[in-house]
Amino acid sequence: MTSSGHDAEATAAGNASSAFAWSFANTVIARLGTLAIGIALARLLGPEEFGTYAVAFIALLAVLSFNELGVSLAIVRWTEDPRAIAPTVTTVSLAMSALITVGMLLAAGPFADAMGDSSAAGMVRALSLCVLINGAVATPAALLQRYFRQDRRMISDQVNVWVGAGVSLALALSGAGAWSLVIGRLAGALTSGVLLLAYSPLPYRVGLDRRHVRALLRFGGPLAGASLVVFAIGFVDQLAVGHLLGPVVLGYYVLAFNLSSWPVSIFSQPLRSVAPAMFARLQHGPSTMAMTFHHVLRAVAAVALPSCLVLGACAPDIIRFVYGPEWAPAATPLRWLCLLAALRIFFELSYDYLVVLRRSRSILAIQLVWLVALVPSVIVGVRIGGAGGAGLAVAGVAGVVVLPLYLRALAGVGIDLRAVWRHAALPLTVTVALGVVLTAAAATLGTFSTLAAAGLLGAATTGGLLWRERSTIAMLRSRPTAVVS
Repeated sequence: MTSSGHDAEATAAGNASSAFAWSFANTVIARLGTLAIGIALARLLGPEEFGTYAVAFIALLAVLSFNELGVSLAIVRWTEDPRAIAPTVTTVSLAMSALITVGMLLAAGPFADAMGDSSAAGMVRALSLCVLINGAVATPAALLQRYFRQDRRMISDQVNVWVGAGVSLALALSGAGAWSLVIGRLAGALTSGVLLLAYSPLPYRVGLDRRHVRALLRFGGPLAGASLVVFAIGFVDQLAVGHLLGPVVLGYYVLAFNLSSWPVSIFSQPLRSVAPAMFARLQHGPSTMAMTFHHVLRAVAAVALPSCLVLGACAPDIIRFVYGPEWAPAATPLRWLCLLAALRIFFELSYDYLVVLRRSRSILAIQLVWLVALVPSVIVGVRIGGAGGAGLAVAGVAGVVVLPLYLRALAGVGIDLRAVWRHAALPLTVTVALGVVLTAAAATLGTFSTLAAAGLLGAATTGGLLWRERSTIAMLRSRPTAVVS
């Protein structure tokens, strides 16, 4: 490789490292900073009001999963100057968002009735405005990702979180009920959208270049289809729980799902904000790209596996101590959903890697098999075991069906599966041992003592694993050209 090639890789890695640091800080601050507000809202609203909002929020996430047909991601991996396609991407995004918003308005009533809470229909209609906002800022958000400007993205995201949380809390205290969450969500999305427009690296323009429309739709179409299937995979359990068991049990389950998503949000989402752009800039060097995947996997496994284990092992104590005894039923599904969270982190890293290599059909095939296996499993799980049965079903399908499929797809693009196992073996072994210790502690100690022990042991375990991977982290911060051991 030429010196200029090495310099380009080093620059890409350095930019990605800086962007990941900003994105990680963004996520941690947002999550930790709003934890107290989230607890307060859960205590103020209770499972019933929270479940009503969950019905509306699931509808919003459904349409956002395929909003703007995935064409904005083309900006991230466009090999030429994105100025050529940005106006067309904006136009397609706005048009599709408008159509989807109309569909959401029309479907709000039937959807709420099917979920067992007709009072949620108005909330579904109000949240449809978030779809328009999302479509309007899709291009600026993709441009910030392409240019690794996670510092500016952090500001817009923090404004979204804090404005939304502040408005929701104030309205909840005034007795607005579930509507406090809806209005807070809209306020946060609007203010964040204004900032994204202001921070856009390129001027905001609307236009339509027919030369690019077909290519954009050809690229985004399979990804939009995959994203819709991904949504169904991620929320078919919540849909089944809401439809079969009602909004109150759905409130328990959604709280458990949100808690289990903490490790995913803190470790995987910041990585996903930079990984596609980082892999895209290395795609002309397949061996270097594969080595970078291994390096990222080693670092992520060191922190994600212990975090998921601690959360799952201490689920009953965490629920009772943080949210109150009325939320205790959420502990049963939380245990299984934490196992799913650990697998999701690996799946999402693999997904982004395969997307950059243009394996859209392979990704879609995996998602379809996942969905086909998941739907009957979740329905049976809910009917037999309630909310806990739903958690067991999603975790079991992910481990038994989906994990082998992703491993096979990675092997097909040159990833050494033996190296993948070597990277995961030690963190997995240490995590299992930690789980045994924490289970024994939970059986013998009180709630506060159990949580204190879990925090200390979890931090020590994670710190030790990260210390072992310090050279790997150093490689990611400099240049991904070292040989994988």
